[in-house]
Amino acid sequence: MSDAHEHGCCGGHHTEPREAVAAPADSETLRLRIQEMDCPTEEALLRKALTSAPGVAALEFDLMARILSIHHHDADTEALQARVRDLGMTPRPLDTDDDPSDEPPASDDTPWGRLILAALLALAAEIVGWTPWPWTDWLAPVLALPAITLVGLPTWRKGWVAIRHRTLNINALMSVAVTGALLIGHWSEAAMVMVLFTLAEHIESRSLERARRAIRDLLDSAPRQARRRAPSGEWENVAAADVAIGDIVRVLPGERLPLDGEVMRGHPSLDESPITGESLPVDKAPGDSVFAGAINHDGDFDIRTTRVASDTTLARIIHAVEQAQASQAPTQRFIDRFAAVYTPVVFALAVLTALAWPWIAGGAWLDGIYRALVLLVIACPCALVISTPVTIVSGLSAAARAGILIKGGRFLEQGRRLSWLALDKTGTLTRGEPTLEHWEPLDEPSDASSREALARQATLLAGRSTHPVSAAIHRALAPNADDGSVDDFRELPGQGVEGRVDGQPLWLGNRRLAEARGLIDATLAERIETLERRGASVVALGSSERVLALFAVRDPLKPTSLAAIEALHGLGVKTLMLSGDNRHAVSAIATEAGIDSARGELLPEDKLAIIEEHGHRGVIGMVGDGINDAPALARADIGFSMGAAGSDVAIETADVALMDDDLGKLPTFLRLSRATYAVLVQNIVLALGIKAVFMVLAFTGQATLWMAVFADLGASLLVIGNGLRLLRSRLA
Repeated sequence: MSDAHEHGCCGGHHTEPREAVAAPADSETLRLRIQEMDCPTEEALLRKALTSAPGVAALEFDLMARILSIHHHDADTEALQARVRDLGMTPRPLDTDDDPSDEPPASDDTPWGRLILAALLALAAEIVGWTPWPWTDWLAPVLALPAITLVGLPTWRKGWVAIRHRTLNINALMSVAVTGALLIGHWSEAAMVMVLFTLAEHIESRSLERARRAIRDLLDSAPRQARRRAPSGEWENVAAADVAIGDIVRVLPGERLPLDGEVMRGHPSLDESPITGESLPVDKAPGDSVFAGAINHDGDFDIRTTRVASDTTLARIIHAVEQAQASQAPTQRFIDRFAAVYTPVVFALAVLTALAWPWIAGGAWLDGIYRALVLLVIACPCALVISTPVTIVSGLSAAARAGILIKGGRFLEQGRRLSWLALDKTGTLTRGEPTLEHWEPLDEPSDASSREALARQATLLAGRSTHPVSAAIHRALAPNADDGSVDDFRELPGQGVEGRVDGQPLWLGNRRLAEARGLIDATLAERIETLERRGASVVALGSSERVLALFAVRDPLKPTSLAAIEALHGLGVKTLMLSGDNRHAVSAIATEAGIDSARGELLPEDKLAIIEEHGHRGVIGMVGDGINDAPALARADIGFSMGAAGSDVAIETADVALMDDDLGKLPTFLRLSRATYAVLVQNIVLALGIKAVFMVLAFTGQATLWMAVFADLGASLLVIGNGLRLLRSRLA
């Protein structure tokens, strides 16, 4: 059983809001695994002890993995570890290439046998204290002291460390309370308090471990072994970490993929739910990308690896969520600031009660001291401080399992406040794979060869462009293309392309390009608008004198777009479509999808201006591909990137990355955000409510020490359990 949480999660000194720490230039890094470090209290102690150490440049805490990274300039690493040990913690150095998931079994300072024996002795002391026999005065301490000794020494030791460093954490408060109870002769209560505290800490540690392992369990989705083809052609089982980029790996039916790669042989059907959250099988063919952790349903196949084990998409998802867990959400920052004030205030109130009770209420000194000891137990905001990180971590983990990568608790909390959601058109609402629906020469060709010549010219120009619309024209007309040359080729951003095809200067572009060259008359404008009103994007092929042909390209809606937009409206979110396409095509797609408002013919700076304008009306999100819409995504309160699986840029830059192209994950994100906030509010009300009740009971003399401990740590277990409910939520 882990003792990791026996240092407690409350204290009078809390850290400032944690932000991402960049390693200083030219610094070395000492990484330490510290099993006892998993709460802001331990972080505060370590910061106080290490920040002033010679050579230390920065400290980076990963409380969920219990790893401290010390960035330093030629510091004495042994001296730094000695400072950690002086705090009662045990540092274990990690090599740079050590896997943080390879966590050793946690130590167990208080075995269950010792705890059960201490509980029996404490219960016996409590029973003896209720009897009127004359020998109870000496029998109660005889039973209580061994019980306290069996389980209480670690708490006293840790409490002394906290007091010595001027920190009022749970161990310090509990040590003072139990010591005070012994001094005033409440032997059985002191024993029961220490036993209950230790028992609850064990249970609490087990509960917290569930949240800590929620993301790490994803790593088990990728096997540690791989079947690699050796240079001799034989297949050998090796560690996945030893497989290099470009190696050939075979995956058998029912197995999970050990690494990212490209299919070289076979047509597997894969369950990619560890990456995308979508459990429906995805059929793959040679050349398709596959991801570590996916499950092969049928047929063996071979892949050529594209990433090493430490850099797979799954590993980057885990790393991104762990970084998000290391940063504090707004509610968590507020709670830490509140706790930093609450604990010393209640501690001072307890001292005042002990000193002034005879004058305030006319009671006995010992009665005042006893009430003060009860207040000391209540002074620890453990349940309050634990409630927020456990809830946020559970929310982040539930999102990751659903294929939604949220880059911080701030975005998880803020999602519930979204009032507007702007969406790019191509690749977001639509498939992103336009198809050529129709094309027509403007001058009726005299024969088929003339029509084929126009198709060939358009195809050669389109084949040199990277734009999806050009790609659609090239795919449809490729059979008409030969090996003809395109000279003086030039991209015209936002307009099209131009070049010399067989020596003839031609251009291929949108209406804006044709208008810029003065080649649009009233008849042609009406013809183009007729096609655009049908929802098509119109591309023109022209020479320097006239427009030669029109191409109508249409990008159909994704099957999930209609349901997603309807669900967003049901959640009270207004939708806005922003596109560089012509306004008629944009309006047609918006009407088909049920979008509230649509704007077309926009440049990137236009999208940015619209996001800024709507940003004054409330919280606005932007959904795009993470690259082309970068300015608008950066300006939006929450930037959503579509289809981030396998994309380094999307995972690194987006606030929220949807790992597949399913817009239905947007309503899921909103529901999860609202559920997380609801649980946060429930936990805060529960923790503060229990504190308030027992504070009143303490002053009225109705609360005993062991009742206060039971209530305090019981509240911690309640808020942890409530927060962990998010891991089992079904919000799709």
